[in-house]
Amino acid sequence: MTIPVSSSGIRAVVFDFGGVLFDWSPLHVYRHLIADDAERLHFLTDVCSPDWNVQQDGGRSLADGTAALVAQHPQHESLIRAFYDRWKEMLRGPLDDGVALLQQLHARQVPLFGLTNWSAETFPYARDNYDFLNVFQDIVVSGVEKCIKPDARIYEIALARYRRHLVDLKPGELVFIDDVKKNIEAAQALGWHGIHHVDAAQTREQLKALGLPL
Repeated sequence: MTIPVSSSGIRAVVFDFGGVLFDWSPLHVYRHLIADDAERLHFLTDVCSPDWNVQQDGGRSLADGTAALVAQHPQHESLIRAFYDRWKEMLRGPLDDGVALLQQLHARQVPLFGLTNWSAETFPYARDNYDFLNVFQDIVVSGVEKCIKPDARIYEIALARYRRHLVDLKPGELVFIDDVKKNIEAAQALGWHGIHHVDAAQTREQLKALGLPL
């Protein structure tokens, strides 16, 4: 099989998962647990915060992360424990437009890779329940590697892994799609092409501008 190369030299597309291919949000659970909007915002900003969650994405166990937070905020123990006890409810499912774009690239034989900030303990659930993930030749998961985007090290790990599939792959031959701008900027600083994902239509146009067969 001949692997297509775009007019700009792109040999593969790398996808982030949350916000690009998956609708994941703590709000899917906490809207039902905390009725008051201001109280809910405070809880998800200052207690079960993104900075706390990302530590589990970086390799800390869910049990250790939960215990540490309960020790800091014992009055919120039941709400804190709900975060991972009900984590599957936060993963509402695929974002259809993003998945359609992924599958179109796959149909055109474009090599596809994943690079996601995701806990090593929760990612297997997604892998086992969403067949579209099978189109990826390799997926780098932050919780497994114990480092997270936008740390340069995880991009270096990813490139080394992807080279097992595409010999002599260079940073400039990758385009990375992520909904978090700082993650794109980190990839670009290492020579990757980057697309800050706002919606699938815009991302599709940017991929076409790079010569991908869409």
